[in-house]
Amino acid sequence: MEKKTVEIKDAKGILGILLPGMGAVATTMVAGVIASRKGLGQPFGSLTQMGTIRLGKRTEKRTPKIKDFVPLAELDQIVFGGWDIFEDNMYQAAMKAGVLEKNLLNQIRPEMEKIKPMKAVFDQKYVKRLTGPNVKTGKNKMDLADQLRKDIQDFKKNNGCDRLVMVWCGSTEIFIKPSDVHNTVDSLEKGMRENDPNIPSSMIYAYAAIMEGVPYANGAPNLSADIPALMQLAQDKNVPICGKDFKTGQTLMKTILAPGFKARLLGVNGWYSTNILGNRDGEVLDDPESFKTKEESKLSVLEHILQPELYPDLYGNISHVVRINYYPPRGDNKEGWDNIDIFGWLGYPMQIKVNFLCRDSILAAPIVLDLAIFLDLASRVGFKGIQEWLSFYWKSPQHASSVYPEHDLFIQLMKMKNTLRWMKGEDLITHLGLDYYD
Repeated sequence: MEKKTVEIKDAKGILGILLPGMGAVATTMVAGVIASRKGLGQPFGSLTQMGTIRLGKRTEKRTPKIKDFVPLAELDQIVFGGWDIFEDNMYQAAMKAGVLEKNLLNQIRPEMEKIKPMKAVFDQKYVKRLTGPNVKTGKNKMDLADQLRKDIQDFKKNNGCDRLVMVWCGSTEIFIKPSDVHNTVDSLEKGMRENDPNIPSSMIYAYAAIMEGVPYANGAPNLSADIPALMQLAQDKNVPICGKDFKTGQTLMKTILAPGFKARLLGVNGWYSTNILGNRDGEVLDDPESFKTKEESKLSVLEHILQPELYPDLYGNISHVVRINYYPPRGDNKEGWDNIDIFGWLGYPMQIKVNFLCRDSILAAPIVLDLAIFLDLASRVGFKGIQEWLSFYWKSPQHASSVYPEHDLFIQLMKMKNTLRWMKGEDLITHLGLDYYD
């Protein structure tokens, strides 16, 4: 590929990160950024803050940090805002979420208390297990979108922001299939004016963000921006978008293990996955319609990684089962348990069992930060539409309709780093080792 350097606009100025949903994930991320600024902790898990990138040949020994290679917004340039159905400020919300220690939160209390939620666009029809008082009213969904656009404009002005990004950290909505109202921008806008039931709250946020030129990432498995109308609008408005569903606990393990089985041509007869969690996410997913949305996201991973159509003898008859159970005593400390039935030489069976006692919001927080910072970079580079190079972070990566999504974690990471190399005119790393040949 011909080397060329694209123009990357400077990262100076203030970056505003807008968060629809200021619960456990959002407050954990914001608290972590503030704590890191004050030297109270380190942003472990964040590629933008701690990741490195190899440049050139291995013999050149050039491995800078990613943030020193491409111009990224610094942590002290970031301000936060958002919406929530509850009126708690970020300190109160973080205390209720119970993810972080009270001692840490008390050290950053003044900064967290300043971040108060704007009234949310919310309809309990789409998230049946939640209700709250801090909710907008309007004559129709277009009116609500206009109110969100005004919120975005006011936040940017009042906080002196040079640029904004939006990352959905709200709940999983009920399962909605794409329909005619989602096909074009005109049909979507008509549906919003007519309060079409196939337009959930997250889609209204996505529309408002794109209309305001704000890059948008969807951290839940909701349909949200993954419809033709909003993909086209993002192209027309030169706005980067990506999603869906943060890849955190159990699915992260699947995208690590499944590529290994496929690489060694080990067969898989069955993969049984169950989860217990007790936070707000668990409560929402206790509703069968919201669970259906999450289930679709989780089930798609293995099929795309293992490619049963290419390896029918190995993966053509997998029993893949996913369960999620709401168990309040566990709080945010989710447990993911997997039983994997594999087989090898001559079909002899083996088993693998994984018990991942993870902290859901601890795993999600660096993803939210990285997506915000990388989407800002994408916008400054001039990228628009779906950002497939950010598939690394998603359970169900958005992708062009003409191709299948890439789920293999290691291919995703290579794609991401090669995109960064391409931005700066560096050689793409292929690991061919051609120096050994004439």
